[in-house]
Amino acid sequence: MPTHHRLIVIHATILLGMVAAATVAAQETAPAVEQSVKPGVNAKFLDESLDVDAWIARFEVESREVYHARDEVLKACGVKPGLRVADVGAGSGFYTRLFSRTVGPTGWVYAVDISPKFLQHISTSTSQLGMHNITCVLGGERSIQLPPQSVDLVFICDTYHHFEYPQSTLASIYSALDKDGSLVVIDFERIPGTSRAWTIDHVRAGKATFRQEIEEAGFELAAAPKIEKFSENYFLRFRKKLAE
Repeated sequence: MPTHHRLIVIHATILLGMVAAATVAAQETAPAVEQSVKPGVNAKFLDESLDVDAWIARFEVESREVYHARDEVLKACGVKPGLRVADVGAGSGFYTRLFSRTVGPTGWVYAVDISPKFLQHISTSTSQLGMHNITCVLGGERSIQLPPQSVDLVFICDTYHHFEYPQSTLASIYSALDKDGSLVVIDFERIPGTSRAWTIDHVRAGKATFRQEIEEAGFELAAAPKIEKFSENYFLRFRKKLAE
């Protein structure tokens, strides 16, 4: 074989080896695509035939703890005039309305939900009430769809267990919070042998697991106040942990 042909073969072999090594390295370092923790958990909320009035009757009733304790919860959140709040999983919007009144004209509330029908209800009802400091945001299954550092508080009430892709969603929450931002999570105590069968079947994990997921996403627990009117729910407030 002529010398110049041999050099071409050698160079090609080296190049192919480099490409193969780079491919392996990329496969080893590329982040894995997050898998659903509970496929179909939000199917009923995405259904075009969703009966909003039926859900309002379930959500806005004194027998529901988070509704009954709404004033106590609002106080524990530390909401005050001028704050920017994201109500993630806003549902019928009863906390959205409370936040709107509390932050006042100098603050703002983002009602985030994956259900277009819930958002349409919130938009219509709050407009009729003269609340003009609210923006409805159609959230995605992996993101709350808010710009970086756009809010001071993210509020998640009975909704964290509906996060189908919690790692991705928490990353979007971390990004959306300002540097001194807080994350409030209210969810159900899931204790085998103690909690209701509905909770065991519906809520995928207990408080310790959810707390670990949130802390691994860059948050640290700031407070876990006792809400006197809670018997099945818990309240956790986290702060955004900044890089040192």
